[in-house]
Amino acid sequence: MMFAEPEAYTFRRLDIRRARPEDAEAVAEITDSAYASYLPLLGRKPLPMTADHRRMIGENDVWLLFHEDHPVGVLVLVDEPDSLLIYSVAIRPELQGQGLGRRLLGWAEHEARRTGRPRIRLYTSALMAANIELYRALGYLETGREPHMGSTLVHMSKRFDGVVGRT
Repeated sequence: MMFAEPEAYTFRRLDIRRARPEDAEAVAEITDSAYASYLPLLGRKPLPMTADHRRMIGENDVWLLFHEDHPVGVLVLVDEPDSLLIYSVAIRPELQGQGLGRRLLGWAEHEARRTGRPRIRLYTSALMAANIELYRALGYLETGREPHMGSTLVHMSKRFDGVVGRT
């Protein structure tokens, strides 16, 4: 599928829905294309590129973002007892930098609040400095670092006040 140049793109119609097993190929394609730019930086595939997407869809909340009925983004959320983990956010490369990733992060926060989680968390590589700065700008705080596969994982979280109970 071809998209217009990002500067010329307006997003008049965006929809989000849970991914279904038959969406596994689209989830994998979006994820792989979105994370491919990190291969040289990390020297290996980022974890989302190694996931079994069909299994992820069956075991977690995987969301697809659509623009005019075409899948353009993926959000993978993992339910934890006291938080919601953002495992992956992926936007087609030709559409990155247009605020779609922020929309998915906003959806993740909505889901955390809706399900009564007092916080949302994520992790990223310390080598992905731009991602860390984005998360900080969105109110995430660094909670720790740990060695992982030759680099360092940066753990971040965001707490919510006045969380409504689980539904």
